[in-house]
Amino acid sequence: MKKVNLLGSLCIIVGSMVGSGIFIAPKGVLRNSGNVGLSLIIWLATGIFSTFGALCYAELGTCIKKSGAHYIYILETLGPMLAFLRLWAQFILIRRQDIVKFIAPCWIQDLCPCHFISHIYLITSSFLHLCLAFAVAVNCWSVTFTTRLQIVLTTVKMGALVLIIVPGMIKLASGKINMFFAVFSSCDIKFLHSKFLFLFFVFFRNIPLSIILSMITVIIFYLLTNISYYTVMTSQEVLESNAVAVTFADRALQGFSSVIPVFVAVSCFGSLIGGCFSTPRMLFSGSREGQWPVLFSMIHIRRHTPLPAYPLMVFMILAGEIFGLINFYSFSRWMFTGLTTLGLIVHRYQHPDLPRPFKVLVPLLIPAVYTVVCFFIVGMSLYSDPVNTGIGLALTLTGIPVYFLMVKKQRLPLCFIRVYRKYSVFNVEFFVLT
Repeated sequence: MKKVNLLGSLCIIVGSMVGSGIFIAPKGVLRNSGNVGLSLIIWLATGIFSTFGALCYAELGTCIKKSGAHYIYILETLGPMLAFLRLWAQFILIRRQDIVKFIAPCWIQDLCPCHFISHIYLITSSFLHLCLAFAVAVNCWSVTFTTRLQIVLTTVKMGALVLIIVPGMIKLASGKINMFFAVFSSCDIKFLHSKFLFLFFVFFRNIPLSIILSMITVIIFYLLTNISYYTVMTSQEVLESNAVAVTFADRALQGFSSVIPVFVAVSCFGSLIGGCFSTPRMLFSGSREGQWPVLFSMIHIRRHTPLPAYPLMVFMILAGEIFGLINFYSFSRWMFTGLTTLGLIVHRYQHPDLPRPFKVLVPLLIPAVYTVVCFFIVGMSLYSDPVNTGIGLALTLTGIPVYFLMVKKQRLPLCFIRVYRKYSVFNVEFFVLT
């Protein structure tokens, strides 16, 4: 992906990480921590934890010079079967959190006239599919254009955070605070949930610098945004708010509160474009490695984008919406993230003399800690929500017979081969593939 420079890769990573969560999630973190100060510590701790994972991925990305993120790293370190399960999970449990956030009425209602509120589901659903169609079209059109659009969207969403941070810092400096000096009272932590999103389809020499800069940027902005929230609002106001950023704007940005929902939409859309950028390229990498149909290794003859993967991605997104597969994705994400960093440890023992342009400090401690925590989160998911987590595990494991029959043994039903050949010919002619 040499068309993605340092600025582009930085904006893609930051744009994928900064979604609607920072505008809404402080409520959930505060409720489950029971204390403002502890919630800030949790935000910082999860940022540091995510940085550990980012550093592990930076090392893998610079020593394994193939595009494909999790899939390629697991393939090169832990073998083909686990790598195929990662590919299968991406296919079955395709990432939809950022897409589903589009239908959250907490900010759509602020943009709709009152007489349309009764049709809010129809409006949000239609808006969701229009945004999805546009995101897919942009990614199909050009990598360069997608990168430039992501730079613009990332600038807008970071500008929104600045719009929140500045009034909070002004009030903090003037001593007008509500909760900030009572941050460590009545501590009661219930759970810790960290979210780490990354994108590793960028030019390899940019990987370490873009990852480190993006993590530092996100941590600083998230902490300052949360401090601003608690400077202007009480903890009770945060807990009672459906959208913390909107309530904050009502308190501190009179006249600008209607702009915040637009910024939330832009944040979601930036994450959506990032998701649409990465998934087809993972299927593309799987096809190039012989673990996915050959059709998906083809690209548009002029635009060099993996067009065949996009119809499949859209189909699986819509199928996931119908069958509620979003409930099962989180388990898969954490399991394969843990396997990837475990693979880094294995790879160091298997290839001790391999040149590593970037190497994680404290060589085994950081990957080991990150791996253990990932598997701990998987275990806690099984304990706290055995039904959804169990279904997610079962759906992932259905890839094992598929792997042995269709990849290892290559025993495909004759009817499937005929349909696939006709579909491949149609795609090659329709999309002008090479």
